[in-house]
Amino acid sequence: MANHPDTRETLARTPLYPVIQKLKARFTSFGGWDMPVQFSGITSEHEAVRNNAGMFDISHMGKFTLQGKNLVSQLQKLVPSDLSRLQPGQAQYSVLLNPQGGIIDDIIFYYQGETNTSEQKGILIVNAATCAKDKAWLLSHLDTNEIKFQDLSSEKVLIALQGPKTLEKLQKFMEIDLNPVKAFGHLEANILGKPAFLARTGYTGEDGFEIMVDADTGVELWQNLIAAGVVPAGLGARDTLRLEAAMALYGQDIDDTTTPLEAGLGWLVHLDSKGEFIGRQILEQQKTAGVKRRLVGLQMQGRNIARHGYPVLAAGKIVGEITSGTISPTLGYAIALAYVPTELATVGQQLEVEIRGKTYPAVVVKRPFYRSKSRLTN
Repeated sequence: MANHPDTRETLARTPLYPVIQKLKARFTSFGGWDMPVQFSGITSEHEAVRNNAGMFDISHMGKFTLQGKNLVSQLQKLVPSDLSRLQPGQAQYSVLLNPQGGIIDDIIFYYQGETNTSEQKGILIVNAATCAKDKAWLLSHLDTNEIKFQDLSSEKVLIALQGPKTLEKLQKFMEIDLNPVKAFGHLEANILGKPAFLARTGYTGEDGFEIMVDADTGVELWQNLIAAGVVPAGLGARDTLRLEAAMALYGQDIDDTTTPLEAGLGWLVHLDSKGEFIGRQILEQQKTAGVKRRLVGLQMQGRNIARHGYPVLAAGKIVGEITSGTISPTLGYAIALAYVPTELATVGQQLEVEIRGKTYPAVVVKRPFYRSKSRLTN
């Protein structure tokens, strides 16, 4: 997590980098970007999001706009979720799949409705480390004669404002009332008098908004939010927050060798309401025969932390591997995610984790580990 001056110069930087650097943030390399890992401290930033309001610079994430007469039907072939159910102003969290049913990336598609020329339009947000891969995949499977594809990844600022006080903090900079916006709802509106895209989504398990604006507006908004008492937070707190909420991290908990059914994302798979899509045959087989492994939540029986890559054991034999693990700042004990054989995935199952040559007890528990009282679910 320490700074590495000899390599950092080659990393990409977001438009907010100069103002974040002035806040004396500690930086780390992430997905090819030079990103703040913490400001005041991971625990204090985590607690600010759980109890008040915190914000993250997530401008490193991929941001695509798409527009065309058959946009939704074309995207339908690339994801297992039924996008045709979306109304303008609604969004769907989903996954891009390869022919083996593996997850190329997890994404959010924001459907913006039709233009006056009957073209459908939407915004696609993807992970930073997979942005180039996702773009190539999309362009090779969409009819680019019909679909206009624009990559805004390097020019737009994306700020995630998260926590129970988010609405209160954000509303003072808006010209419209944000209260009617539901979870996964989104709209275009002015913020600080400038155009913005706002979505009631996030990666922390709390209520919040993700705000996409031009670079200059983003700098102004960041500074205004700090003045309003919003706590800047880094990747460290973002990781502990998302893990408490049992939200998958691409490249660790899910990747192109894991299917959504194995990863506990079966709620994204709408086999009965949509037609063909890439990977459907594999998911149908898994639905019928059952999966051989599942991603489970583990609670360590002690203070020992199960880190990514640590072996999981049952009856002295290695049966799986930790994908993510930390001490939960909210709960006060160590939690983790791991893939284990389906027969060992039942809540209450006793397992062990090998840490530096010794084994320590763990138990399978329900996910998420933490559920917010303030988070919108509708």
